[in-house]
Amino acid sequence: MLFRSDKKDNRERGGALMRLPLLPLRDIIVFPHMVVPLFVGRQRSIKALEEAVANNKLIFLTTQKDAKINDPAAEDMYQIGTVGNVVQLLRLPDGTVKVLVEGKKRGRIVRYVGQTDCFWVEVDEIEEGGDRLTEVEALMRSINATFENYVRLNKKIPPEMIMSAAAIDDPARLADTIIAHLGIKLEDKQTLLETLDSAERLEKVLGHMRSEIEILEVERRIRNRVKKQMEKTQKEYYLNEQMRAIQKELGEKDEFKNEIQELEEKIRQKKLSSEARDKIEKELKKLKMMSPMSAEATVVRNYIDWLLSLPWYDYTEDKLDIQEAERVLEEDHYGLEKVKERILEYLAVQSLVGQLKGPILCFVGPPGVGKTSLGKSIARATGRKFVRVSLGGVRDEAEIRGHRRTYIGAMPGKIIQGMKKAGSGNPVFLLDEIDKMSTDFRGDPSAALMEVLDPEQNTAFSDHYLDVDYDLSKILFICTANMLERVPRPLQDRMEIIRLPGYTEWEKLHIAKKYLLKKQREANGLTEHNIECPDSVLSAIVHSYTRESGVRSLEREIGTLCRKVAIEVVKKDRSARVRLTTKSLAKYLGPARYRVSKAEQEDKIGVVTGLAWTDMGGELLATEVTVLPGKGKLTVTGKIGEVMQESAHAAMSYVRSRAEELNLDKDFYQKIEVHIHIPEGATPKDGPSAGVTMATALVSALTKIPVRHDIAMTGEITLRGRVLPIGGLKEKVLAAHRGGIKRVLVPLENKKDLQDIPALVRKAVQIETVEHVDEVLRKALVLADPGQFLVKKEAAVTETTLYPSEPSVPLPSQEIVAH
Repeated sequence: MLFRSDKKDNRERGGALMRLPLLPLRDIIVFPHMVVPLFVGRQRSIKALEEAVANNKLIFLTTQKDAKINDPAAEDMYQIGTVGNVVQLLRLPDGTVKVLVEGKKRGRIVRYVGQTDCFWVEVDEIEEGGDRLTEVEALMRSINATFENYVRLNKKIPPEMIMSAAAIDDPARLADTIIAHLGIKLEDKQTLLETLDSAERLEKVLGHMRSEIEILEVERRIRNRVKKQMEKTQKEYYLNEQMRAIQKELGEKDEFKNEIQELEEKIRQKKLSSEARDKIEKELKKLKMMSPMSAEATVVRNYIDWLLSLPWYDYTEDKLDIQEAERVLEEDHYGLEKVKERILEYLAVQSLVGQLKGPILCFVGPPGVGKTSLGKSIARATGRKFVRVSLGGVRDEAEIRGHRRTYIGAMPGKIIQGMKKAGSGNPVFLLDEIDKMSTDFRGDPSAALMEVLDPEQNTAFSDHYLDVDYDLSKILFICTANMLERVPRPLQDRMEIIRLPGYTEWEKLHIAKKYLLKKQREANGLTEHNIECPDSVLSAIVHSYTRESGVRSLEREIGTLCRKVAIEVVKKDRSARVRLTTKSLAKYLGPARYRVSKAEQEDKIGVVTGLAWTDMGGELLATEVTVLPGKGKLTVTGKIGEVMQESAHAAMSYVRSRAEELNLDKDFYQKIEVHIHIPEGATPKDGPSAGVTMATALVSALTKIPVRHDIAMTGEITLRGRVLPIGGLKEKVLAAHRGGIKRVLVPLENKKDLQDIPALVRKAVQIETVEHVDEVLRKALVLADPGQFLVKKEAAVTETTLYPSEPSVPLPSQEIVAH
């Protein structure tokens, strides 16, 4: 209800004193010339307003010192306030009153005269003074200019206030008008209300206004900076919210809620370790409190998916039938007896013990010998899942251990990824090309593999992304490498090394006949009737069109052969039969790419047939020595490595030490120059096994005694003439057999390796063991008349002094050699 009163002004005047009802204010100060709406709820305050309206509409407005006091006393209110006029009063339905008051003048409470229904006070009106001086004029101008700047910064004040303030001429009224719009503390406003001098009040207002401007400018800078940072995020948020609202209007289901329910159901059904279950439940709880559109929610959801997708307690059952496993291994691969035996051992022990940690095997061998395919066969034989991870070119430790979740796009390492792909906790896990890893500033992946391949540690493998322990102990790890030297020693120590040597010609022929020909025939749409390929053709392909340790090139050549035959079959008749011969090979595969090393056809001086081993198998290595006039220089050519050059010097030193026994002058080397050459100069050669070959060639060239053309040899030489063991004996003897060699001299200590040589080769080639170079010379040199040895006893004594346990070689005198 709106009250307007026109009753007579019955204020009591006692001099300049006025008797007025008091309205206590909370958190607001009313200044003169200020019109303010107030909401009044306390009964005393409402009664004071009613008394004011019933009389002369005047009321005294003062502020409580503490706004929390609901029933203030006289000491709880400031003494100086404002005499106000009630402009309008309106009663609200809830019992409160809305009143519009206008400040008139400052006043001071002289005394309280009644406190029955409301406060009544005697008020002394305060007359404001101050001359219109130049200083006040300057202050007013500064106030107006500063207020204009303040209004521009403070968006809460309407711009019209600038014109209103500029139109005020009274300095006191100007100060009071501007004070009402400043966001300063209540105590500071009360101080300004109690400041009676207008000039002093203007100065204080100017100071407060400048402080407020500084704060507003800082706020504006912060607001602009935050706005730039948040602009993109807010835009995405608003768009996502609009999208959600549209989806809701279209009646679509809450996909996020359904997804949470699906995850909860999966967690209940999934077998997890206690650590993983605690972790996943914690992450799911965090996910429920997130916005589905936030980036963090996507990270958490991916993490939960990874934990649920891993096979924690899901295992395949091993096939423990030894005969069946042996049949599968034999069906897929020819030879490789050591590997097959080791897998059968594992299955046998597994059937007896019931629970066994998976072995960690490392297959080392040249390319193409079947290391990777052997892993697949092992998985098939044991009934396990097969996973292959290539480590070639990996140089970041995080590729093995995974990235931490703090990184954008983080994911687990290759080990955990492989386990997810396998779907079981005990697969055959092939780590391919383990020797091709490298190291850089991002870490050493081979060091991270140590935990994976250590049976004592991999029961609790920790991936950086998962951050929970995962059991790898039941996995059958298989590593492959071409060069074991490139695998760090600590990593080698954790693996069981099984070497796979290159296939021999016999083995390649068998593999081509049993596996490759059948595979390529089916791949090219041919039947067994369409192509007839005898063993002689396959053998010719092995010798003349491939040079490798494995069978990859052999398979490619057979594939080419089948495609050529397919053309003929299509042109003639699908039931046509093409018979291949060694002579027709050139028609299909072109001219032979490689020549087969053959033995010399006649005995020659200074020419000895040696044996060498390469990644592609064994080779015949001819060694030639020529003696020229000179001053004792020894030249070795043929792209020889350091070790082979040292063997040549050792051979020369041995010959010099036995000069007397060989019927040579003691200073023979000072008058000649010796040149040792190993043919095929573009091919690098190195190793100590050519020592006896060079020593024999040197003796032959110096004594002019020819060397048997049907004999080959291999072995390292010492300065005392001992013949030390060498490697690759199987491949070397096969090369000798292929080249038509009848006798092969090998070190005595290599006798244990003869069992690896096929029985057919041992029958066809006479293999003789030697312990000293003297034996080699006795067997290899062609002596004109063995009964005419002229080695003196004194020489034999000298020999005994130099080599107390070594036999000497009886050789003819220079005269007989010259003859």
